[in-house]
Amino acid sequence: MAKTEHYYTKFEEGKFYHIYNRSIDRQPLFKSDANYRFFLKKIDQYLSNILDVYAYCLLGNHFHLLIRVKESLKITNSIRDISVHDIVSKQFRMFFQSYALAFNIQHKRIGTLFQTPFKRAQINDESYFTRLVYYIHSNPQKHNLISDFRDWKWSSYSRILLETTTKLKKQEVLNWFGGKKEYLQFHSGHSG
Repeated sequence: MAKTEHYYTKFEEGKFYHIYNRSIDRQPLFKSDANYRFFLKKIDQYLSNILDVYAYCLLGNHFHLLIRVKESLKITNSIRDISVHDIVSKQFRMFFQSYALAFNIQHKRIGTLFQTPFKRAQINDESYFTRLVYYIHSNPQKHNLISDFRDWKWSSYSRILLETTTKLKKQEVLNWFGGKKEYLQFHSGHSG
């Protein structure tokens, strides 16, 4: 269960957050590999200009993201300044709506798909960041979706280890743990 403040935490420039949410009725958010791929594509489309993703895990009826809000997001229009929180929240709303609309059409479903408001917790210390990366990656095993989370296809765990160029902040995560070897050791030492 989310803490009450996780529904109302304000987004700030340069800060890290754990974003998580589930379907409104605990039914699947993803029914096929194509749904998972489309969700990741929508993250890129709606969120990559305002935040960086450090870790993620997409599960049957919920997801987790570890993100950092980019700097210099403040926008001024003719009436008022638009806060960083409002910018980020609006982009998340558009992201959720876009995915839900396509999912509903594909699966002949109507109505809201995601719980609102979505949950977010600001990450305020280094040990929390480290534990959160592991927590996000280990979620499929915790929920008995797979016997070893390292084999889960829809998590950033193995993608962080790939030497391909993506928007995922892979090198930053590896550096955080002290390198690839230490990243692997930390995840091995906490599994099972």
